[in-house]
Amino acid sequence: MKKEKWIKPRHKVVRDLAYLVMYPYMKWKCGVAIEKFKEQGGRQYLIIMNHQTVFDQFMVGCAFKGPVYYIATEDIFSMGWISKLIRFLVNPIPIKKQTNDLKAVKTCIRVVKEGGTIALAPEGNRTYSGRLCYIKPSIVKLMRVLKLPLAIFRIEGGYGVQPRWADDIRKGKMRTYVSRVVEPEEYQALTDEEMMALITKELGVDEAALSGEFRHKNLAQYLERAIYVCPHCGLAEFESCGDVFTCKKCGRQIRYLPTRELAGIGHSFPFRFVADWYEYQADYVRKLPLSAYEKEPAFRDTADLSEVLLYQRKVPLRKEVQLALYSDRITADGMVFPFGETAAVTVLGRNKLNIYYQDHVYQLKGGKRFNALKYVNFYHHYKNKSEGNENGEFLGL
Repeated sequence: MKKEKWIKPRHKVVRDLAYLVMYPYMKWKCGVAIEKFKEQGGRQYLIIMNHQTVFDQFMVGCAFKGPVYYIATEDIFSMGWISKLIRFLVNPIPIKKQTNDLKAVKTCIRVVKEGGTIALAPEGNRTYSGRLCYIKPSIVKLMRVLKLPLAIFRIEGGYGVQPRWADDIRKGKMRTYVSRVVEPEEYQALTDEEMMALITKELGVDEAALSGEFRHKNLAQYLERAIYVCPHCGLAEFESCGDVFTCKKCGRQIRYLPTRELAGIGHSFPFRFVADWYEYQADYVRKLPLSAYEKEPAFRDTADLSEVLLYQRKVPLRKEVQLALYSDRITADGMVFPFGETAAVTVLGRNKLNIYYQDHVYQLKGGKRFNALKYVNFYHHYKNKSEGNENGEFLGL
């Protein structure tokens, strides 16, 4: 029996209609200047981009002619009828977030054979800090297998306009463009290490190094989704209001400025940007002994618990589950997720937490101020330590 084609004629119609709506909307809403890729011609590409806003894929779609097939994590395929609609309209390529997904690679090969262009964010995560997240080396293997010209798509200013931890879109300027095209014969001649260095350099946007102002009345709102370590009192809880961010433990307040800089209110604050604070926080976690929070939890939270039936739907299990984060486990009411037996812990969107445990995927969705990131960081810190990687840099993003 002949396999049904992945690429459908309707995908081009959908792309063209989306362009008519999304291009003026993003220009108005995000202040983005999208440079069209005039050198595209009729060629296929593997497009890689840094990931800063929820609109990134639309910006790619506006820069390139014709449909683009995006590699997307399983979460968008587990929303029932909404997922079916997304599949019908644009048919993205599903990938399991924390694995080397062979099925996804095979689907990419299939799309390429049918003449399609593929796009992905090799970080696999939107940045919380304005700096590039960890990139898995598997991107190099994918490039070598697909043998397509590599189009590197840079997004600049996106973190200023829409930080991952925020709900609001700020008034400011963004720019998106293809910074470089690397031909297959060029990258096939490079070592894996050289290819990774090239990708990291080309995608390595540091928002702190960019000029410009981004204005909104709630500039600091929900920064507590990203920050949970106070430089003055260690692990802590925070609360934001407007442009002010407060440590609930020591009471110190920090103002988030339109320049994306931080300023202590009535005291000297040691970090100029969120990125500096974020790196300090990661270093703080790396230095925690595993014995520190074995008996008493480092944090307690409340969240709604669901089970994700991959590529189908989400099944609500319990409301307002009492969560606790320890050095070596997460507990959710009577459920225990030992890190040593848990396949992965990931954060999705702004603050959803997925736990991959014993052939099940559980999702925890807290309130507006819920910080899912700390659970991911603690999990990877435990994995690093227990595997003898005492100086493990990777904490999940």
